[in-house]
Amino acid sequence: VQLQASGGGLVQAGGSLRLSCAASGRLFSNYVMAWFRQAPGKEREFVAAISRPGGSTYYADSVKGRFTISRVNIKNTVYLQMNSLKPEDTAVYYCAGDTSLIASAITRGPYGSWGQGTLVTVSS
Repeated sequence: VQLQASGGGLVQAGGSLRLSCAASGRLFSNYVMAWFRQAPGKEREFVAAISRPGGSTYYADSVKGRFTISRVNIKNTVYLQMNSLKPEDTAVYYCAGDTSLIASAITRGPYGSWGQGTLVTVSS
């Protein structure tokens, strides 16, 4: 599957953004989908993930309660709603997907498909 992330931008601290990741190809519903981010000078880190049917969600502690991941399989799209943004959320956000991850690997991968990234900048 090919992934295309969008929705990044510049927002003030406390604001909100919604990222989208559109998938091309078939059988999107078979993919576990996730968002990762990479801040300047830092390693890429897990942000959120959602199971194939969408019944289970996973979050990094740093975003729990502020971010919400969701998916609409009929639209081949996964979303990341980001509220109460903080300057430390500034990063390039990547969506990722995989068909074969077991539950214990969802937060770390490896994920087989990656989008190109979308930049989120949160000003203080």
